[in-house]
Parts: sequence; C-alpha cells; structure tokens
Amino acid sequence: MIAQLDRQTQDQCIIQSGRTWEQFKLIQAGFEDSRGVRLFYYNHTIEILMPGRDHEFFSRFIGFLVGVYCMDKGVEFEPLGSMTQEQEGVVSTQADESYTFGNSKPTPDLAIEITFTSGNASKLNRYGALGVPEVWFWEDGLFSLYHLRSSGYEQIDRSEIPELAALDIELLTRCVLMAQTSRLAAIAEFRQAISSSADRSQQSDS
Repeated sequence: MIAQLDRQTQDQCIIQSGRTWEQFKLIQAGFEDSRGVRLFYYNHTIEILMPGRDHEFFSRFIGFLVGVYCMDKGVEFEPLGSMTQEQEGVVSTQADESYTFGNSKPTPDLAIEITFTSGNASKLNRYGALGVPEVWFWEDGLFSLYHLRSSGYEQIDRSEIPELAALDIELLTRCVLMAQTSRLAAIAEFRQAISSSADRSQQSDS
C-alpha cells in the first residue's frame, strides 16, 4: 500500500497494487456512503482519492464554465459529474467532471480530470478501456486535451467533440485562473468573449 499526501492541495491518495476485481468491489461497497471519495481500478491496482479544497474548486468551476458555454451556445448536454464508469472485471473510474453532448449515451463523450501529481498516462489507459472519446487534464494551470484514436489517445490543441470545437481553450484557461481571485469577473469575461466570438462569426457569414 502506498499513501501520498500533497501538502499544498491536501489531496490524499491511497494506492493498492496486486488486487483483484472482487477485492475492489468489496472496498467500493465499504465507501458507498462516503461522499467525495473517488475510487479507481485498472490493471490490478486500486486507487482511493480524497480530493482537497483546491481540487474540488477547479473541478467545479471548470464544470461550471463548460455548462455556461453549452447554455450560451444552445448545446444540448448532460452533465454526469463523477458518475462511476465501469467495465466489469477490467476497469472502474470516476472523472471529476463528465458529459455527454447531443443525445444521451451510456459512455460520456468527455471526461475532465484535475491532477496535482503525475500519472496521466495510466488515467488515459483507464478511459481508453472504457472508450471515452475525449479526456481533458487540468494540471499546473494548463489544460491538456486528448482524443481517442484507433491506436490510443493523441494530444490535441482544441476539442474534437463537434459541440465544443469552437470553444477557445486559452480563454477557458484564462478564466479558470482568474476565478482564483474573482469568480464573477471570470464568468463575465468568459460570457463576453463567447458573445463577441458569436457576433464575429455572424458578421463573417453575412
């Protein structure tokens, strides 16, 4: 068993290797009533994450801005939060935020992870086993976007999900960072930029 504590963010993570799916399900059942605890299983490894304040702040605010974008752009979306995603006997994961766009689907179109430590490659493996088309990581004030190809995930500059293709990732990044000092200012700037972008698009079409 490996226990890790990030003193800056106060995330607590317990990792147990050499475990079976049946052992994972027993542990999962034991945490059934524990709000805020995230559980993961892949490649005989169990990870138990207890997110700290910073982790939850970035997760919720990024999720909020994605929701604002969808509402302002008239995008039909289904926010699924940290819904458990599983393939029996193989993998179980809980994203910080997850979504489907357009019609509801059993597998989310997008998963978002807040990371304060390394290990993104193993997290991508979990999502790849589930067939999640796109995964975003927020780490050290930056987004890293990955889209699933036939050969695995490839890093991309902007979303390839049709409903999010016009979302300016640099704008999203700037507003998430701004939110650390003023949430209202960040939301106002985000909405104004989205509106200005829509106005320019309409003018060019006409």
